[in-house]
Amino acid sequence: MQPRPAIAVLSSNVLTGLGLRAVLEKIIPAAEVELFADFDAFAGADPGRFFHFFVSGTLFGAHADFFRAHRQRTILLIGSAPPPAAAGFHTLDIRTGEERLVHDILRMHRGGHHDHTAPLAAGREALTDRETEVLTWIARGCTNKQIAERLGIGLTTVITHRRNIMEKTRAGSTAELVLHALRAGCLDDELL
Repeated sequence: MQPRPAIAVLSSNVLTGLGLRAVLEKIIPAAEVELFADFDAFAGADPGRFFHFFVSGTLFGAHADFFRAHRQRTILLIGSAPPPAAAGFHTLDIRTGEERLVHDILRMHRGGHHDHTAPLAAGREALTDRETEVLTWIARGCTNKQIAERLGIGLTTVITHRRNIMEKTRAGSTAELVLHALRAGCLDDELL
């Protein structure tokens, strides 16, 4: 049995760490996400086993040499414009909402071709072409009314499609629908 892939979240802000861990566990359920409030605890946990480090600006600044040496694995958590020292690093704005975080994290990790018509999981139906169109507009942030106008269909039809999409994907929120749309390749990178 292979060990679960590990992700480190380094932040002295407990709420930021817990929130990011919850989002990462949704996006990458197979991963083990560990929180570290300081660099020493992280350094003692064998940093080489983590395939990504999500690190706050404060901890990054105090240990910049380590993170520069691991640039490909480091994702800098920012709360404003990236500092000049962040040039060349992936950054993630922690002030944004869950949907935007999901977009940004998945954009960093996207690769390969995704087929939205493939079965969702054993025993689940694939989305129809119309459901995929509705899902794409949902993921772009459109309201039900806007989707109805864009597709030239009734508002109740959009609501029915949305309900069917949520059942088929087993999504419990709009953020989870966005996540599914990104995984299925329903959004072009320039829209993210």
